[in-house]
Amino acid sequence: MTFLLFLSEAMVPLMIFYMVGFGLLSGRPVLDDFIRGARDGMKTVAGIFPTLVGLMVSVGVLRSSGLLDALGELLKAPAALVGLPAPILPAALVRLVSNSAATGLVLDLFKEYGTESRIGLMASILMGSTETVLYCMSIYFGSVGIRKTRYTLAGGLLAALVSLAASAVLSGLMAGG
Repeated sequence: MTFLLFLSEAMVPLMIFYMVGFGLLSGRPVLDDFIRGARDGMKTVAGIFPTLVGLMVSVGVLRSSGLLDALGELLKAPAALVGLPAPILPAALVRLVSNSAATGLVLDLFKEYGTESRIGLMASILMGSTETVLYCMSIYFGSVGIRKTRYTLAGGLLAALVSLAASAVLSGLMAGG
């Protein structure tokens, strides 16, 4: 176990040393390559920054306007038919857009229901098994200028739905109900 702890602490410095050493031994201009990569990275950040700001603002508006709670109330009856507790719905919806906003909602669920309750377990499994589909699509496709995403959205939403169902089943098994 101590070897694994040592390895996890040493991995990043070892990787940096390896890349710089390999570059120097290969005769590459390591500093020039680094600066070129940093410049390209800054161009990418500048290109996706408006998308990030738009996503952050929209999540803030959703949380503060009460629309998320209203949507949760609207979906409460259909969710109950398939065994989903209503309090999990806002976190499941926000998780599609923002991990940090969903984490805030999950922490609220933990405070209200506890971490070992069925809702707490479901929220934990949901956070670990789903992806921020809309965020990833906007960042990844936006950074390279792709406009036609074909089946990406449908596939991502289907995967999120399957993860939600799996979290409901697994949390029911783990909570004993």
